[in-house]
Amino acid sequence: MLQTEAQYRQVIQLCKEVFQKKNKDYGTAWRILRLPSITDQIYIKAQRIRTLQELQTQRVAEGVIPEFMGIINYCVMALIQLELADSDQMEVPVDELMALYDRQVSNVMALLFAKNHDYGEAWREMRVSSMTDIILMKLLRTKQIEDNQGQTLISEGVDANYMDIINYAVFCLIKLDVVETSVPR
Repeated sequence: MLQTEAQYRQVIQLCKEVFQKKNKDYGTAWRILRLPSITDQIYIKAQRIRTLQELQTQRVAEGVIPEFMGIINYCVMALIQLELADSDQMEVPVDELMALYDRQVSNVMALLFAKNHDYGEAWREMRVSSMTDIILMKLLRTKQIEDNQGQTLISEGVDANYMDIINYAVFCLIKLDVVETSVPR
C-alpha cells in the first residue's frame, strides 16, 4: 500500500501541475461548461485512448499519457462543478481553486484506499486496455444518469463515477510507468 500511495501522489502531482499551468493560460473558463459537457469531454479523451490502443498508431503527436492526465483533471473539474453548483462565480481565484482541487483529490484518494484494501490491489493485475473500457463504461453510466436528470433507483450518482474514473486513470498512468516504482524511504 505504501508503494501505491507514493505512486498515486506522484501521478496526482503531475496532473495538478498541468491543471495549474492550464489555469494560468485559460483561467477557469471551464466553469461555463454544464456537467454533461464535461462528461462528453472526458468521453472524447477515453475514446481516443481506446482507438489508439486498438489501432496502435496515431496521427496526432499527443499520446495516451496526456489523455489519461486530461481525464483526471476533467473529472476533478466535474467534482468541483458539483461542489460549486449553487455558485455562478466564473473566475475562481487560484488559491481557492487549488484548495478545491486538493479537497476533491483527497476525497478520491480516501475512496481509493478503502477500495484498494477490500480488493487487494487487483488493479495491478489488470490490463490498461481493460481499465480504459471500464472508464468508458462508467462514462456511459454517467451520461445515462445525466439524461435521467440525476435520478437513480439503486445506483451511485455521477460523483461516484467521476471518482472511480479518476482512480482507474491513475492506475493506468502507474502501469504506464509515468512515476517512480520504488517506495520513498
